[in-house]
Amino acid sequence: QPFSTWIYRALTFLVISCPCALVISIPLSFFGGIGGASKIGVLVKGSNYLEALANTEVVVFDKTGTLTKGSFAVSEIHPVGMEEAQLLELAAYAEDYSNHPISLSIKNAYGEKIDNSRVSDVQEIAGHGVQAVIDGKTILAGNTKLMEKEHIKYTPSSAVGTIARLRAPGGCPWDREQTHVRLKKACIEEAAEVISGLRSLGITHVCMLTGDADAVGKKVAGQLHLDQVYTELLPADKVDRVESLLKQKSEKGMLAFVGDGINDAPVLSRADIGIAMGAMGSDAAIEAADIVLMDDDPMKISKAIKISRKCLRIVYQNIVLALGVKFACLILGAFGEVNMYMAIFADVGVMIIAVLNAIRCLFVKKL
Repeated sequence: QPFSTWIYRALTFLVISCPCALVISIPLSFFGGIGGASKIGVLVKGSNYLEALANTEVVVFDKTGTLTKGSFAVSEIHPVGMEEAQLLELAAYAEDYSNHPISLSIKNAYGEKIDNSRVSDVQEIAGHGVQAVIDGKTILAGNTKLMEKEHIKYTPSSAVGTIARLRAPGGCPWDREQTHVRLKKACIEEAAEVISGLRSLGITHVCMLTGDADAVGKKVAGQLHLDQVYTELLPADKVDRVESLLKQKSEKGMLAFVGDGINDAPVLSRADIGIAMGAMGSDAAIEAADIVLMDDDPMKISKAIKISRKCLRIVYQNIVLALGVKFACLILGAFGEVNMYMAIFADVGVMIIAVLNAIRCLFVKKL
């Protein structure tokens, strides 16, 4: 055969082998998936997190602000040696500089303007509570862990709810073992639907980690039919529990942790996928997370998983389309059965089809 025939075949082979369809459509598919997620208020910080989300096998929830409403309501006040109004005032002043949901609820229940000049030397003790100097006297406001840390006696309560205990280590007329404020919070209305939605997607294990009392945690877990619940945990304990759960999952499976507080930041960093609440969540949690729910709606977790799986399906479709057409045309081209027009279609035409397919990632209305 003439030399020109092989030059033509070589040029045809070169045009067909151009990888444009792959190198453009695959990143574009992930960009489309990230854009589709942002349409529903889910911020994904990278395509690798979108891919990991598609392989989610275990979902771990923090309780407050994710499965239960972030706001509490003061249900009972138990003063000893003082009036209820005085105890609530003291609690509100102690919690004045904290943005924890318990602190905000106590201040809302107090309802009056707080004189900041009366408060000084405030220390927020992560996972325990608050220490502050009010009118020259040191006040501790927190959970049982804080009382135990400071070697202060207290009377355990069997009532279901979150207990905020107030004590003055120096002693005063109202400083008694029974002095506390009890708060309650309800499950988010959609919480049960969130769990059922995750199970319908094949999530094999859903559990909850909380620093709350055992009775409170188990009650919420029972209402939502969770697989497992761990209660009375400090931030370091939550990391340990996540470590053990990571060992239990399959090799390809991913663990997602959903949290919103500053105490959840270490766990969000350690999990395969950290999901934070963007509206009421702390800055530390948002910074540590890989995915942020901008409107704090946990229903968006299921939708985000669906988007990630749709995105991966489209990526695989584009890979099969591009490689399938190219390999077929390369083989035919080597035998002279493909002309330059067909080669251009195998390059530019397949690229356009793959790009149009990738754009489907943006459409999430039916998910």
